[in-house]
Amino acid sequence: MSVRSRRRRTSLAALAVAAPTIVVFAVFSWWPIVRGALMSVQHPTFVGAVEWVGWSNFAYVLADPQLGQAVGNTLWFTVLAIVFGFPLPLALAVMISTVRARRRGLFAALAYFPVIVPPVVAILLWRFAYDPAPTGLFNSILATVGAGPFAWLNDAALAMPSIVLQATWAAAGTSVLIYLAALTAVRPDLYEAAALDGASVWQRVWHVTLPQMRTMILIMLLLQLIGAAQVFTEPFLMTSGGPQNATLTILLLMYRYAFGGSADYGAATALGLLLAAALTVLSVLYLRLTRRWQA
Repeated sequence: MSVRSRRRRTSLAALAVAAPTIVVFAVFSWWPIVRGALMSVQHPTFVGAVEWVGWSNFAYVLADPQLGQAVGNTLWFTVLAIVFGFPLPLALAVMISTVRARRRGLFAALAYFPVIVPPVVAILLWRFAYDPAPTGLFNSILATVGAGPFAWLNDAALAMPSIVLQATWAAAGTSVLIYLAALTAVRPDLYEAAALDGASVWQRVWHVTLPQMRTMILIMLLLQLIGAAQVFTEPFLMTSGGPQNATLTILLLMYRYAFGGSADYGAATALGLLLAAALTVLSVLYLRLTRRWQA
């Protein structure tokens, strides 16, 4: 048997093994995307003939006065999530990496614990802690230092930062573990050389740790940007978009289109495609701008 025949047989065998996975992925991943793209140019009723409406769904979404507020709120959430939620897991990972090896696992498990709490349970617990009454948990704690009480989720100015705080607490653990794994790839001799040169702990982190992890940091930043732009569960369960639509996000507006009084699935899928297109453009631009820093 020739080398070409053996390679062909190996390729066919590999394709046969991978075929079930490819089919399942196509059915449950790609087909919903294709179906959503079709629904965006339709007025789906799920009974009777399909009504094709062309680009009218997109025109309706772009003309909706709530869209601007939803986009602004989503951007505000993203900014807060990046400013406060992005450096925290990295700092925790660096701190955990400096403790003794036998205790490192315990601290890593404690950092990851919020991730294993069911999201609905965690959000309801935080809603209880955000009770605006003076006897609320957070208000009671702040009263000991003479602060508060605050309305938290009932205050248009505090609602979004309050949601960001909960979302950061809930999601930081995964990033901490990823950063801890990346820290193991940093060569110890670099720290030793920096210490011999008289570098402080902060200088070693700034000049050794961060440059060695910059590719991972840039990737994690992109993933957090994409995730923050798709925030839904927290504002849906904590505020339902209020007060006065101060926490209305793009995905929450999409939910209102689909499951509100109008049940406009065409508008919902059109908004979803617009968000996907915006995130795709953002990702491409981000990767191009950061390409020279990932080496």
